[in-house]
Amino acid sequence: MKQKKLTGSWVALVTPFKDGKIDENALDGLLDFHLKAGTDGIVICGTTGESVTLTSDEKSLLMKRATAAFRGKVPIMLGTGGNNTSVVTENTRMAADHGADAVLVVTPYYNKPTQAGLIAHFTEVAKSTKLPVILYNVPGRTGVNLLPQTVLELAKISNIAGIKEATGNLEQAMDILRHAPEDFLLYSGEDALNFQLMATGASGTISVTGNVVPGKMKAFNDACLSKDWEKARKIHFELLDLHRAMFLESNPIPVKTALAIMGKIRDEFRLPLVQASSQTREKLAAIIQKL
Repeated sequence: MKQKKLTGSWVALVTPFKDGKIDENALDGLLDFHLKAGTDGIVICGTTGESVTLTSDEKSLLMKRATAAFRGKVPIMLGTGGNNTSVVTENTRMAADHGADAVLVVTPYYNKPTQAGLIAHFTEVAKSTKLPVILYNVPGRTGVNLLPQTVLELAKISNIAGIKEATGNLEQAMDILRHAPEDFLLYSGEDALNFQLMATGASGTISVTGNVVPGKMKAFNDACLSKDWEKARKIHFELLDLHRAMFLESNPIPVKTALAIMGKIRDEFRLPLVQASSQTREKLAAIIQKL
């Protein structure tokens, strides 16, 4: 049965830094921001959280702060993916100990496995945990596409519960939605296509934009899930410029810049990411002011 608590408006949370370390005060402020806005779920240590530059201790710290802040009120998904299957399975095994309610597992990057290799990889990951496993397909970053027929094969595994679809390919997403089990969750991972994916049967969004306007993203998801398409369409178009602006430069540069403009975090990244250009900053400031 589909876990209702895993549907709706999820945010791919940024990781705030101060002088090279996690800014715990800013992190607590962001978590409170989402708690008050009614965000349905938080993804920790995803792409937007700069997970590939975080140490194991830092990932543990992020989870501890999030679970302390939410105390079971908001489910937490922990990013455990990577390109070494044995490391991914170990991280996934530990996710429950960290307090995760589910894990988000990106397709292995750089290795460029075949579809058979992807099935073998995710099967091993799923065997390592009792938590719901959410596949994450973002070929623009990983160099490999998790094809619909592969997703449907993996969906036969009981605890592979869904997929974050960030290909930007509506036809691919529709092939999954059309043939997947009824309780299989598909999340929009491409904010500019949120409305289209929700209208064709997605169960929620895992959003970058949700960092900036969590209340509006919550209202959008609620409207979609209650089939109030007129309201959902209105909100989607209100946010479309912001959705697009989140990818003016490599994620999470624009979203962290936007949060810095809003006074939520410091304008700090980990190399090889650097601060946004002045042009990007000006565009973001104008969009935020308009909203």
